Amino acid sequence: MHAMPRGYPRYVLAVMVGINFLNYLDRYILPAVATKIQGEFHLTDDQVGLLQSAFLLVYAVATIPFGIWADRGVRKTVIGIGVTIWSLATIFTGLARSYAQLFAARAVMGIGEASYYPAGTALLGDYFKKERRGRAMSIWAAGTAVGIAAGFAGGGIVAGTLGWRAAFYMTAVPGLVLAVLAFMLREPLRGAAEARGPQVSKAASITWRTFLELLRIPTMRATIAAETALFFVLGGAAFWLPTYLQRRFALEIGPAGTLAGGVLVVGLLAGSLLGGTIADRLAIRRRMASNLPVGIAGFILGAVFVALALVMPSLVLFVPMFLLGAASLYLYNGPYTAVKQNVVLPTVRATAVTVALLIEHLLGDSYAPWAIGRVSEALHSLQLALLILLPPLLVLAALFATLGLRHEDRDGRAMEARWASAAPIP
Repeated sequence: MHAMPRGYPRYVLAVMVGINFLNYLDRYILPAVATKIQGEFHLTDDQVGLLQSAFLLVYAVATIPFGIWADRGVRKTVIGIGVTIWSLATIFTGLARSYAQLFAARAVMGIGEASYYPAGTALLGDYFKKERRGRAMSIWAAGTAVGIAAGFAGGGIVAGTLGWRAAFYMTAVPGLVLAVLAFMLREPLRGAAEARGPQVSKAASITWRTFLELLRIPTMRATIAAETALFFVLGGAAFWLPTYLQRRFALEIGPAGTLAGGVLVVGLLAGSLLGGTIADRLAIRRRMASNLPVGIAGFILGAVFVALALVMPSLVLFVPMFLLGAASLYLYNGPYTAVKQNVVLPTVRATAVTVALLIEHLLGDSYAPWAIGRVSEALHSLQLALLILLPPLLVLAALFATLGLRHEDRDGRAMEARWASAAPIP
């Protein structure tokens, strides 16, 4: 690999933030316009929730081939292809004329987005050293916050004026532009950001044994378990928030989407950026890894604030409570993305993300929108459904994460020693 211009990693990070922004913009237009789609196609809560579940289920399963391809091939190509597929799928969502067509379009979008995240995480892992990785991953996650906000607010506003289909069309061209930029990125060698050890162009053969070896790392297991419980909460809450605001506080679709997006973007940005900064500074001060404790604190605080928000009788009281809850929950974002890179060899980092996403989405958020909708239908109350399901799962996420506390630093040092000695890939 030729020498990178100074500042080039920051350019790559900027492109990745832009792609992540569109990733979540495309994903969260649907919740913003859900009531419009529900009315046009005469759907129940669980049917409209199933549209998001279709995307997440396909997304989880499709990460397997794309994650392996990312470690064995050129990651920027995987990213570019993924962005192209999901941008085209978003157009077809707007063109849908039946529930079956909507379902198919959302499922195909899952294929596109599945190719981006494992490859993108691994690519950034080779551009930023361990000491800066948590903060870089947090900045990358900031694209998530702005994307969700734009999806909710922009989707709601466009749907209220031009119709819900136009809300999907507006993201296609930017997506295709960013796909071109992804294809043009420089591909770093694997291990380029490590203090010691070789730098290689690709991984050795990846088999099912590789997946099992990754799951034998205690920190990986604890992180995946915690994020599985958390993803149910994040996926379910984000999907149903605009609808909750409309039903609970009688907001129109545009204001509901704008408020939901505003609350989430402020909370997600604050939590994500603060979490990565705290984790990196704690690691320097304590001279040991400190990613897991930051997330645990956020899960506990989030459970308290989310529960309080859901029982608030007015919008004025709901907003600050939910904002604090969102900020607390997203403290995990940068640190937990970084920790999954820190404890595995550079040649299998995309595969490690694949293992995590497969489990977390299949067992976590893939069915959350549908499940919450089902409980809402049974209890005739979306408020009760959210209150019964969300806070307890956040406490469970914190408990799972504590299982990895004594392993995080040891697993990271073991990886560094193994890579420095050029030991065989698992």
